[in-house]
Amino acid sequence: MTDRFVIGLAGAPFGVKGFIKIHSCSGETSHLLKLKSVIVSKDGKERVLQIEESTPALPAVLMRFAGIDSPEAAKTLTGAQLIVSREEAAPLGEGEFYIEDLKGLPVISGENETIGILTDIIEGGGGELAEIKLTNGEKHLVPFRKEFFKEISLEKLILVIDTAFW
Repeated sequence: MTDRFVIGLAGAPFGVKGFIKIHSCSGETSHLLKLKSVIVSKDGKERVLQIEESTPALPAVLMRFAGIDSPEAAKTLTGAQLIVSREEAAPLGEGEFYIEDLKGLPVISGENETIGILTDIIEGGGGELAEIKLTNGEKHLVPFRKEFFKEISLEKLILVIDTAFW
């Protein structure tokens, strides 16, 4: 299982004190307000930044980091990913999973045949899509909804769909 998660993306600077707008990847923000530090990843480089102040600015959160005290300094973080440990990530509700934990799971048909593996969950125009790498190497996208996935567990995904679809 994954130990670290990207929980937010740094947007534009806000105000003159070095605040930056943080957009939550999960849509939830309460866990962001509790953080004391984060790993900031940009251009392949990571560094730990201490959070001096955070405040809600729905749907985002405004954060000010130690050593970042001007709009110009904050702008250098725009586009960065904020990474935290599993314990600091958004808490899961019943029936929820971290996408990273589902990647690589076998996808099983309703007839109990292995179709392939889940490689990713991506945002589509009408909702999330499951990217499945079939056993023959092809990739297919399937809406990641209950109508298509009969069972989702950390051991397997059971896809209920006519195998003629493939």
